[in-house]
Amino acid sequence: MRYRTATIDGLGVFYREAGDPSAPTLVLLHGFPTSSVAYQELMAELSDEFHLIAPDYPGFGHSSAPAAGEWEYTFDHLADVVERLLDSLGITTYAIYVHDYGAPVGFRLALRHPERITGIVTQNGNAYEEGLTPFWEPFKKAWADDSSEADTTALLGFYTEEATRWQYTHGVRDTSLVNPDKAALDQAVLDRPGSHAIQLALFRDYATNPPQYPKWQEFLRTHQPPLLAVWGRHDEIFGPDGALAFARDVKDARVQLLDAGHFALETRGAQIAALVRDFLRRLSD
Repeated sequence: MRYRTATIDGLGVFYREAGDPSAPTLVLLHGFPTSSVAYQELMAELSDEFHLIAPDYPGFGHSSAPAAGEWEYTFDHLADVVERLLDSLGITTYAIYVHDYGAPVGFRLALRHPERITGIVTQNGNAYEEGLTPFWEPFKKAWADDSSEADTTALLGFYTEEATRWQYTHGVRDTSLVNPDKAALDQAVLDRPGSHAIQLALFRDYATNPPQYPKWQEFLRTHQPPLLAVWGRHDEIFGPDGALAFARDVKDARVQLLDAGHFALETRGAQIAALVRDFLRRLSD
């Protein structure tokens, strides 16, 4: 594993890299509130056979975090940064692994350059209305009235230590399997000065994603990329119906529902690694 930082548009963009660069590449795109550290173990497991790149978006992990008023925190802009990072590294064909926020970033990349995408692994990375659970109701209220102080206060509740821990533990039968270190690291980043404003900007911009679902689905129907949906079936953020919906648009999609929650890698890491390894091998057949 190597830990690097590239300068992209004047920002320091941190990324983890493992494996032989001449091997097939998998780009791992993280969700909220975490960073590329979410993939540390998976990357180590797969690095004997594949090339793996996992960036931290601006405002996350070890990447630069300019103030919300100084940099436009949108999903379009996050995708811009990832695209330019990959271009700078000379990576022109790759599979993507998307989780949570990684889905809107990854599908934006796929729409821009469908010829680059060799396959998609979606692990609780949503692209369908069916996947949106009641968890999203406070967000929808805030999207409808972005001036509401009450709705903003409600969103701020998602930055507490309790909320971060809940993301890792809900839907998990045996929470002693969940290493608390990652939640603690995520919380440390969330508690940095200015972080709440950054995350609020992205929470609000998430409103741009559901209207794009039809475009993402059309990409899937048109290009039929090899797709593995491996999903924590007990996720209260993106429900399992969101996983099953992929089979509607990708005829050979493989859908695997696991006994896990939102951060399925934390409790089903070995199982997911085996599924991803088999999937990536099939891409080369």
